[in-house]
Amino acid sequence: DEEGTLRSLAWTESLTAAVRPHAVAAVLRDITFTQERYDSFIELQEKLHQNVCRKRTLVAIGTHDLDTVCGPFTYTAKLPADIHFRPLNQTQEFTAVELMSLYKTDSHLRHYLHIIEDKPAYPVIYDSNGVVLSMPPIINGDHSKISLKTKNVFVECTATDLTKAKIVLDMMVTMFSEYCELAYRTETLSSEFINRKVGINESTERIAGLLTKMCLRSQPTGAGDQIQVEIPPTRSDVIHACDIMEDAAMAYGFNNIPRTTPGTYTVANQYPLNKLTELLRQDLAAAGFTEALNFALCSQEDITDKLRKKLFETRAAHIANPKTAEFQVARTTLLPGLLKTIAANRKMPLPLKLFEISDVVLKDETKDVGARNSRRLCAVFYHRSPGFEVIHGLLDRAMQLLEVAPARGTGYHIQAADDSTFFPGRCAEVFVCGVSVGRLGVLHPDVIQRFELTMPCSALEMDLEPFL
Repeated sequence: DEEGTLRSLAWTESLTAAVRPHAVAAVLRDITFTQERYDSFIELQEKLHQNVCRKRTLVAIGTHDLDTVCGPFTYTAKLPADIHFRPLNQTQEFTAVELMSLYKTDSHLRHYLHIIEDKPAYPVIYDSNGVVLSMPPIINGDHSKISLKTKNVFVECTATDLTKAKIVLDMMVTMFSEYCELAYRTETLSSEFINRKVGINESTERIAGLLTKMCLRSQPTGAGDQIQVEIPPTRSDVIHACDIMEDAAMAYGFNNIPRTTPGTYTVANQYPLNKLTELLRQDLAAAGFTEALNFALCSQEDITDKLRKKLFETRAAHIANPKTAEFQVARTTLLPGLLKTIAANRKMPLPLKLFEISDVVLKDETKDVGARNSRRLCAVFYHRSPGFEVIHGLLDRAMQLLEVAPARGTGYHIQAADDSTFFPGRCAEVFVCGVSVGRLGVLHPDVIQRFELTMPCSALEMDLEPFL
């Protein structure tokens, strides 16, 4: 029954894991063997078995004539008495138990018997018809042995070390891929395109030579300045004509490309808002606050119910098809992210002093996309006492850094305000030159509780863009 089958699969997988847990494979197609190539192929396996494979203990290689077997292939483990097949160069079938006895006197294979002989089950690879390809790391089956007539080679590596298995497989494939019929493709492009993009002035023949130097065999087609480029299957990075142009530039030598003055005169400079942000980050950290960086998306609940706000107040941009409740809207305030950070670090020593300078997203009908980013500063202080004076002090330090004097009208000042997120009577609005830029105060106990916190918390959030 199905349940019994599943139990059986789990049992064989656990046995395989106990003896040789890993298997990787590849196919060499349209290979052409000569006696010399065949001997080299066998010798390469033996050399790898002795060094990288550590005498087959780490990796064992099996090579088979793909046309004699039928995939998909199954790597499993069975009791020695249940494994029956005709091994390489033998005329009759043996069980695995009989093979272990047979090869005890074999000058070559007896050195590998110890790897699995004390295991409760032996690894074995089958094709879809139940034909045994190999019993690694001892012997391959005779049915799928390769010969000079073999055109497609199936290479399997079973291993106790997956990294070594991949290394060995890569070596086998790369060493003999040159004898396979590989799928090359050709592309055509003009030398004028390369000259213009790179900034040089070379002949069509010269550019074809540069590309050939980069292993992209190229030649002029004779039709104007067109070049036909042969792209090997090893160059999966060559997707567009620009990729070929880049190779030509490397072959020419980047240092050999003549320097020219751009047609448009420009001077690079840091974006002013980012420069202000970087300067503030350094000094807020020096004031004893730790910077946090949170996701720009959050749940709808984070900016509404948890902050005691109504949805229409938020001006939030909603995600059309959110994949998770944690990423439903673009954040309209930095405060929930910092409160979540505190909740995730409640075991850290108190007080917790965090800040973040990042963008929030607000709906704005005057913008092409219907929303705009706004750079904000937010800081929180979490301790046994609210610490409003600490947050107020940070505001004064920030204003000092922004070179705004404490004065009504021409500087900054704070005045009492009502905000449902803050404790009644413990909230103040920050005004700069008579314009409101943010708020600070002690958070409402309901807000603290909804973010799974247990102690008082004071916070400051203000817009930085008016200070540019």
